[in-house]
Formats: sequence, structure tokens, C-alpha cells
Amino acid sequence: MPAPALVPFSSQAEAGQQPDHEPKTIADLTREVGRIAQDRVGRIRQITAQAKMLALNALIEAARAGEHGRGFSVVAQEVRGIGAEIEALARELETGLTARIGELQQGVDAMTAKAEGERLVDLSLNAIELIDRNLYERTCDVRWWATDAAVVACAARPDRDGGSGTADYASKRLGVILSAYTVYLDLWLCGRDGTVLANGRPQRYPNLRGRSVAGEPWFRDAIRLSSSDDYVPGEVRREEQLGGAQVATYAAGIYETNGASACGVLAIHFDWEAQAKSIVEGVRIAQEDRARTRVVLVDAQRRVLAASDGKGVLTETLAVELNGRESGIVRDSRTGAVTAFHRTPGYETYRGLGWYGAIVQSGT
Repeated sequence: MPAPALVPFSSQAEAGQQPDHEPKTIADLTREVGRIAQDRVGRIRQITAQAKMLALNALIEAARAGEHGRGFSVVAQEVRGIGAEIEALARELETGLTARIGELQQGVDAMTAKAEGERLVDLSLNAIELIDRNLYERTCDVRWWATDAAVVACAARPDRDGGSGTADYASKRLGVILSAYTVYLDLWLCGRDGTVLANGRPQRYPNLRGRSVAGEPWFRDAIRLSSSDDYVPGEVRREEQLGGAQVATYAAGIYETNGASACGVLAIHFDWEAQAKSIVEGVRIAQEDRARTRVVLVDAQRRVLAASDGKGVLTETLAVELNGRESGIVRDSRTGAVTAFHRTPGYETYRGLGWYGAIVQSGT
């Protein structure tokens, strides 16, 4: 059956959706309150200034009126005093509101940054879980296909004369498997000595039969496996025999009888670049943040295995030190850049290889 499509999980955090009443909305409301407060205080000060001006004019007119304006002068003085008190009150109100609103804004900004950081960590986890769920299926594939009758027969009794015996039949059988599983570039059936006996796509990758892979780490480890339940997980690398393609090779021993040593190795070459690209490019980042956001998958040594911008794959090391932490956020105080990350928790029986999903956002 065809391999399942790589579709992101549908939870709110994984889909990149933000909940109602989010911190950004609270921040907008806080700014609006500050604007309204400043506007009203300014209006009070304008009215107070007008009242003081009227009181001054009244005093001038009272002085002109002489004895007849003395009573009016007293009233004007009172109005002038009240205006001064209102002005002082407005000043205190403005100072107090400005300070409190500033503190509230700082708190909201901190809450917003924390919520956004946690969301990026969740998205990082989602990305690494997706790839590990996919790689778990690869471990199941290689162990199952290593028990195929045609594969076992070829490994146990390989054709050495170039005839059309068990090797050709095994190659056809591997081709049938590949026609249903499009996530693989090729499948290699290797003898006990490391010679490639058959592959699933001889038309696309000719001249593989007869080549030796005895020096490959995945072969050396797989031929020593003692059980069909075991497998060798592959680090991402370029395979020159497959046109320099990026692959993750998983291998398992082939056993003619239970309890015996492996008579060969089956290696499956996962088409890493295409599958990983669909994951890092599929992370739901807000449209306004896409230009400043980079999604990456890195191995335990922080080597970049996949990147949403396509840069530095297998050649770059993530600059941020993760210090063995399971998850977290690293902020660069100089540039304002934020790196959110999460280490693989593994999937089912696949423990993972200590890889991380990470999202790097430059400062706004």
C-alpha cells in the first residue's frame, strides 16, 4: 500500500492558529486605553486653560470697575484657584496613568513574547514529531521486507554468474515494492560480503549490481545484528550511487533461519530531501512573519538536515547552543532574534536519534 501522506497534526498549536483573547489583542486594548486617557487629560487641560484665561479677563474687568467690581473680583480669584487645582490634578492623573499604562504594556509585551515563544516551541515539536513518525514507518518497512521470500532466497543463494536467477527475481520483487512506496529512491539487497546483489530500480540506477558496500557504516552494523527485530537507523547523507541525493538509509539483517547469523542486508534509501522539505515548508507560520522565519531540522550535533529556505543543508551547524535541553527558547539580546526548539520524543518503538525541530525568527 502507498506510504501515508505527511499531513501535519490538526491541533490548534500545530496548525498555527492562535486562541481568542490572545496577548496581541490585549496589547492593542492597552494602547487604546492609553490613547483615550491621554486624549481626555489633554482635553481637561485645555478647558482649565480656558477657565484660567476667563478668570484673568474677569480680574482685569473687575479692576476697571473699581469699587463696584470688588465682589466680582473675589469670584474671579476663586475660579482662578479652582483652575489651578484642576490643572495640578490633571498633571497628577497624566503622570500616574502614563506610569501604570507603561507597566501594563511591558507586562503584556512580556506575556505576548512568552505566548509566541511557546507557540514556536509547539510548532518545532510538531515538525520533529512528523518526521519521526515517518521514520518509524521506515523501520517497520525494512524489517518486514527483509523477510520477503525472494529477498531471503537471493541473499542465501546469490547468483554469481550473471544469470537471471534469484537476483533478477529479487530485483523485480523490490521494484513492485517501490511502485507502491514513493518515499524511497531505491532498495538494495546486499550479500554477506557486502556485494549488492539486486536493487529495485535497475533502469534508473544501473551498474549497482556487483558493487561493494562492505565499507559503509550501515552495512557493517546491520550484518552484525542478531535478530530480525533489530535495524540500523541511518544518518542523513548524500549517496553518490543515487546521483548524490540526500538519503536516510535504514538497514536490517536478512536471515534464512532463526538464530543464525545474517546472510545479507537489506538497505532502504529514504528520499530525505523531498519528504523533509514538505515538513519544514508546511509549518503554519503567520503570513506577516514568513519573511523573517526559518524552520529547520537538525541532528544531535546541530547539523542542519532540512531548512525551509533550502540553505545550509548538511553543511551548516545551527549557531545556537542547545546544551542538551529538551526544549526551550534562546533570545539574542543584540539582534532580537529568537530560536525556539524541541528535541524528538520518539514515536512508538522508534526512540529517535536526538534530532531537533527549530524555528529561528529574526528581530522585528
